[in-house]
Amino acid sequence: MTTPSATRWPAWGGLAALTLLAACGGGGGDGATGEGPAAPPPPERLARACTPEAFADLQIPGAVLKTVAPVAAGTHRGQANLPAFCLITASAHPTSRSNINFELWVPDGETWNGKLVTTGNGGYSPSLSYGDMAYALRQGYATIGGDTGHQTEDMLWGVNNPEKIEDWGSRSINSITVAGKALLDGLRAKPAQRAYYLGCSTGGHQGFAEAQRYPDDFDGIIAGAPGNNRTALNIEFMWRFRSNRPDSVNNVTYLNNTKLQLLTSQAVAACDALDGASDGVIDDPRQCTTAQFNPDALLCAGADAPTCLTADQLNAAKKIYQGPRNPRTNAQLYPGWPVGSESGWGSYMGGTEPTRADFWRYWVFDDPQWNWWAFDFDRDVAYANAKIAPLVDQTNADLSRFKAAGGKLLVYHGWNDPVVSAHDSIGYYERVRTLQGSQAATDAFYRLMLVPGMGHCSGGAGAGTLRADGTLIPLDPSRDLLAAMDRWVEQGQAPDDFVASRVSGGAVQRTRPLCSYPKQAVYSGAGDTNSASSYRCQ
Repeated sequence: MTTPSATRWPAWGGLAALTLLAACGGGGGDGATGEGPAAPPPPERLARACTPEAFADLQIPGAVLKTVAPVAAGTHRGQANLPAFCLITASAHPTSRSNINFELWVPDGETWNGKLVTTGNGGYSPSLSYGDMAYALRQGYATIGGDTGHQTEDMLWGVNNPEKIEDWGSRSINSITVAGKALLDGLRAKPAQRAYYLGCSTGGHQGFAEAQRYPDDFDGIIAGAPGNNRTALNIEFMWRFRSNRPDSVNNVTYLNNTKLQLLTSQAVAACDALDGASDGVIDDPRQCTTAQFNPDALLCAGADAPTCLTADQLNAAKKIYQGPRNPRTNAQLYPGWPVGSESGWGSYMGGTEPTRADFWRYWVFDDPQWNWWAFDFDRDVAYANAKIAPLVDQTNADLSRFKAAGGKLLVYHGWNDPVVSAHDSIGYYERVRTLQGSQAATDAFYRLMLVPGMGHCSGGAGAGTLRADGTLIPLDPSRDLLAAMDRWVEQGQAPDDFVASRVSGGAVQRTRPLCSYPKQAVYSGAGDTNSASSYRCQ
């Protein structure tokens, strides 16, 4: 938020702070309370030049300034058509073992709109999301990106290092945002008027950490496909690996990409028209029940063939649809997968070991020889939830502090996402709504948008383009996520008129209303099925 907070680091230099203290009656003297000459107003702060020398006097607790340099308009970090900006690099150190590197990009002169966007990350990578930073910069925002507190692509940095795990899982965005705000204020001699967050996947996870743990950091949070239920998500990856193989056999799989594509094509053929429009997309997979699509019908009558499933293949698919369960209590550990997402399952099916095996090998069990076939979905889940989940999971549904601070939360999730289940985002939203007490109370600050046909963060067969590109898709609050959030915060108009686009072959092929859950787009029965104007949210 833009209101100063006790958790924020000072955004002014020592001279200004001392002057303000004197103006308030502090700083010594004889303690007389009688009338006297009025204290002079604090001197006007001046913007700094984009040079290291101009920042020599700026001290930010818990952070280290590294470089300050101007960047000419053009291409930077592989991102084209950027305006000229000031590039500041620094590191944040919330603990003695923390080292969170980050970059701050500030548009030159009047091209800065006075606002800030912090961007998130992907997976467990230290790579900055330069595409997201460029997207915000082109719209006039100052923007921040960081490496989450580690500098290698492996997960060995978390071995016996809970502080670094917590930096990655919960703390890094807060640390770089607080420090970045102070640097921005030092450069421009005024704080950002608004602060927003933007991220997908792990970036969505980080957005949830902000809303739950640091509710004063941002006026608005855009969180896509949030992997916030992190420990359970990694349980699903292991469940998926084991479901698709004979017991204790790593190099034999049941379902290959051909069979996964078969499941998706048959599901779409059976359920595409349920929404009234045949467009190759299942709008709401929950409506595609076994009455319309029953995988049992694909069981091979004889030998295996590309058009059918063997008994082992069918059993594997059913286990993955179901999702992991506790064998003792039958409790659902992570939601299963929507019908229509099958063609993407292979991306996180694992090779010779489960996807994210190092999470368990190094972080949970601290055992390089850990055997995933010995994993107990009762006992070992409880152990992981006690040891690691507090550092990395963002599942607290009490967002009352974020709401009270005036924050807005916009979550989007593709129904065909094969990495993070859309059912998990629905479950979290419904827990928040229960605590809020009503739909109206939830609508005051929270929107969940489920995108038919969209994969993980983007792509897929549906209308999954949610950002303006300056040419095909206009920069308008009804077509661009960041503009929609800014309007919601500044004007109080929620993004209930948002239109998603499908871009293919250099043209917009389809538009569709992106309805806020629990509403969904319904075809009116007349008009072009590829035009948003032929649908209504209900």
